[in-house]
Amino acid sequence: MKLIETLKELEKSFRSEAEPIKNAPETALVEHLRVKWLGKKGTVTQLYEQLRNFDKAERPEAGKQINALRDLVESHLSSLKEESERHLIAKKIQERKLDISLPVSKASTPGSLHPVTLMRSLLIKEFRRLGFAVWDGPEVDFDFYNFSALNFPEDHPSRDMQDTFFVKDRNAILRTHTSNIQIHAMLQEPPPIRIVSLGRVYRCDNDATHAPMFHQVEGVLVDKNISMGHLKGIIDSFIKAIYGSEMKTRFRPSFFPFVEPGAEFDLLCTCKGVGCRLCKNTGWLEAGGCGMVHPNVFENVNYDSEAYTGFAFGFGMDRMAMIAFGVDDLRLMFEGDHQFQSQFPIYWK
Repeated sequence: MKLIETLKELEKSFRSEAEPIKNAPETALVEHLRVKWLGKKGTVTQLYEQLRNFDKAERPEAGKQINALRDLVESHLSSLKEESERHLIAKKIQERKLDISLPVSKASTPGSLHPVTLMRSLLIKEFRRLGFAVWDGPEVDFDFYNFSALNFPEDHPSRDMQDTFFVKDRNAILRTHTSNIQIHAMLQEPPPIRIVSLGRVYRCDNDATHAPMFHQVEGVLVDKNISMGHLKGIIDSFIKAIYGSEMKTRFRPSFFPFVEPGAEFDLLCTCKGVGCRLCKNTGWLEAGGCGMVHPNVFENVNYDSEAYTGFAFGFGMDRMAMIAFGVDDLRLMFEGDHQFQSQFPIYWK
């Protein structure tokens, strides 16, 4: 009987302490009440510790009575907690809202765009001026579009696991170049075509001039009587539009499975040809590859290789931005450093 009377007194005491909180259910007050009654040294916890003082025959009933008090306290605290959360939301709603019409502080940092974004915008502008349509395509693609249709043999090194990111199985990959869009375009559009595609590509590289994810611009033009001279003319036109008429360039013979003949295209390094670690003391930076579209590629997309010829090129936009803005480490492009990023403008050329 003494325990029952004690529990009734405790219940009455708890209700009296909880009642004022209902009118102003602050989270801190609710938490304070919980610790006082249910914490490690709380009132209810102390009751459980006193059970050892009861006779064995009385303990079950005493435990039952204490459990009833604990359930009552927990139920009330749960309701108070929900009410405190609603109270907090209502309080925040009533607070003064941010006035977005207020004048911007003169001390605010001016906005900027990423150098690759600036380069991308300029490239799109120049290629549209040259009559190219801009195409987009999947970054996760099938082997056929990224390799097979582009005349890559089964044993080509780029198909190895250490060079390409494969997704789930060896048929789905993160594209290694934007040339996969060339295949999508030619399968959908009959010749003549003149397209350019820009986007992210992925390769297992990471150093001062390479990154596992970078940006590439790829173009293809197919028509009758297209020659290597047209390719050099197009490249020369947009390179001069970007870097000015003084920019020095060079072509070097090279091999790519999807073009024949093929060439590497180099731009004068940011060191102005003196030689540095970026260009490995050659004075030149490789910008990309180009060449005349291989007849096998035409056959894979049902183009008549006897009637049509064409050229294709692929350049790294990150490398082009490095040269344009004098950046000496490609990794700076992807580190998200505010001090680096804030150097660049919103509008360029």
